[in-house]
Amino acid sequence: MKGFWRYLLAALLVLALAGGMFAGGFALGYVTRGASALGQAEPLSTPPPPPTTGPGTPTPTQSAKDLWAPFWEAWKLLHEYYVRPLDDTKLVQGAIRGMYRATGDKHTSYMDPDEYRQATISLAGEYEGIGAWVDTSGDYVSIVSPMKGSPAEKAGLKPGDKIIAVDGEDVTGVPPDLVVRRVLGPAGTKVRLTIKRDDQEPFDVVITRAKITIPSVEGHMLDDGVAYVALYTFGNKTADDLHNTLKDLMAQHPKGLILDLRNNGGGYLATAVDVASEFLPKGKVVLYEESKDGSRKAYKAHGGGLALDVPMVVLVNEGTASASEIVSGALQDYGRAVLVGVTTYGKGSVQNWIPLSNNQGAVRITVALWLTPKGRQISGKGLTPDVKVERTKEDLKADRDPQLDKAKELILSGKAPSGIK
Repeated sequence: MKGFWRYLLAALLVLALAGGMFAGGFALGYVTRGASALGQAEPLSTPPPPPTTGPGTPTPTQSAKDLWAPFWEAWKLLHEYYVRPLDDTKLVQGAIRGMYRATGDKHTSYMDPDEYRQATISLAGEYEGIGAWVDTSGDYVSIVSPMKGSPAEKAGLKPGDKIIAVDGEDVTGVPPDLVVRRVLGPAGTKVRLTIKRDDQEPFDVVITRAKITIPSVEGHMLDDGVAYVALYTFGNKTADDLHNTLKDLMAQHPKGLILDLRNNGGGYLATAVDVASEFLPKGKVVLYEESKDGSRKAYKAHGGGLALDVPMVVLVNEGTASASEIVSGALQDYGRAVLVGVTTYGKGSVQNWIPLSNNQGAVRITVALWLTPKGRQISGKGLTPDVKVERTKEDLKADRDPQLDKAKELILSGKAPSGIK
């Protein structure tokens, strides 16, 4: 089941994010402007010259000419011998992508203009498409859940549905992230999806795309008097939306609070601190950020939280990543909440997202590591829940949620912590 839940960026939401993005975790960090550039928007007849000053220049024993000679030679040979026409812009993009991949850090990467646009959709909160959470980890795009009131829901799409063709074109063998791009489109236009559902014969569904507002927070009272809050991302509006949701729920004096961070790929670092501040007293460290020189910066709860002493459980799974792990890790370290579910994704690093000049995409560069308040580094390991409960594909199809059931049981039995002692 581990692969089933790792859908990206986010898998994330809304038939919007490229599958490879979630594998890198979501945009935990900052967006920096005015950084390095590709140089030209038009295709290049020759690659740009190598740097002669600044970081990345040759060592004293290595000339710039020697360092870059293999690249220039390979470039020239490709143009001299390759049998088909070449797109120099794509070649440059590929060179950048390969350079960043060579760091060995899967979170340091290049995004072409289309990938960058899609990667920022859920943080911006709006896009145009059909409105569904998807899984791009398999051979086909699979529907995880249609959004409430979305065109996807109105068309009858269900969890587990696989998109096997778009507008009559078979997508077998096509990378799922590319299929996602075909499904996206201007509001008011139609897209015909061929759906494979369980053992049924494939069937077509025609959906009219719409402008989709992505919810970052949803909350309501459960029948047994327990408050339930689901966070889907850590975007621009999440902190305000969460505060307003908690204000409504806490006024109803719930017996406890369940914070659902399952399949939340993360978002902005500042938003993670804002979210944690709703549950932790002012001044408590939410995380430490460790730079390349070993220095550490503490990020602390800023006070004003609305749910400091309500019994609390946090739901986590393999899709809980990045900013979600910051919040979960802090609450676990302080004993503020019980974590229920399965081991989280394990992304413990901070990236700068730096747009390139002339709308040539962006790069993500790992600039720091983050640690929990107790100094735990979870990169590659994830957070181990206090109570392990799996939710299988069969549970999903039957609309069963044993993780949520366990969370309610812990609260109603008095086994969920109510504040920091």
